[in-house]
Amino acid sequence: MKPKKILIGLLIILILIVSATIGYMIILNISFIDALYMTIITVSTVGYGEVVDMNEAGKIFSIFVIIISISMLGYLLSELFKFFSEGSMNETWRKNRMKKAISKLSNHIIVCGAGETGMHVIKQFLLKDIDFVVIEHDENAIEKLREMDLNYIDDDATNDEVLLAAGVQRAKGLVTCLAKDADNVFVVLTARQLNKKLRIVARSHENKSAKKLKIAGANSTVSPDEIGGKKMASMMISPNIQYFVDNIIDTKNVSIDMEEVSINESSELNGKQLRETKISDRTGLIVLAIRRTNDQFIFNPKASEVLSENDKMLVVGSKEQINELRNIAKETMF
Repeated sequence: MKPKKILIGLLIILILIVSATIGYMIILNISFIDALYMTIITVSTVGYGEVVDMNEAGKIFSIFVIIISISMLGYLLSELFKFFSEGSMNETWRKNRMKKAISKLSNHIIVCGAGETGMHVIKQFLLKDIDFVVIEHDENAIEKLREMDLNYIDDDATNDEVLLAAGVQRAKGLVTCLAKDADNVFVVLTARQLNKKLRIVARSHENKSAKKLKIAGANSTVSPDEIGGKKMASMMISPNIQYFVDNIIDTKNVSIDMEEVSINESSELNGKQLRETKISDRTGLIVLAIRRTNDQFIFNPKASEVLSENDKMLVVGSKEQINELRNIAKETMF
């Protein structure tokens, strides 16, 4: 039951009062105040005396007013009872609270779709304490999001207004994993128009859709079937290595993580050799690789490797250690 039904009921009763007042003024030839008084005592059925002698037309009119008013008051009381008994008031309050929380989000990530893939994305964001908001309109998925007490918008992610309500213009990234590739393409296209700097990762069910998603504006595309196939092969060929990688990503089992940290121009790391930064001594992190702006990867970099602005260091360590390096690198999120 929605509050809209209560508002409609109140509006109908208001219309009834206005119509009945005008009716009494015409039928009984009385003033506005007297007619309003007659309407109120008739609608409320309090039983006070009439202000004038009732003629036959007035009595018949009053009968219809009483029947209609009792029906409408009964409907309104029924809806009010449902509103309070079904917890709708709490739900409305929770939605308003959630709407305010979403409006305050900035530099966050929008997740479109909370199906199986979307739920895995959400769990990873929760593990990494990342601010995000979910857009979903499937009732079963919404129930799960409600139980997890997450910020979500119950609507269609392909609508411009919904993306704007999710703060797409203030967001740093968007993940779209809807059931249909066509919907994902539409979301990517719309989101890119609304925020040119947004980092967009999109799910593609078919190989041919990946190219369309890139053209629409996605930075990266992911095929769950392809990734699943590679992982199954890896688990068969090198099970111990796959176990190690899985547990780096899943911090529930091992207290280490693998992330990239970007070097800002104003950072003390800019222009220094890796040995001079003493990253391992200062933070305890392991630098696995460096990614240059031209997409060049340097794996297991030498101590003499010079760090530059916008270089991305792929490091392994705890969340606290990685955050410490972010501060040193003066990283500005994408």
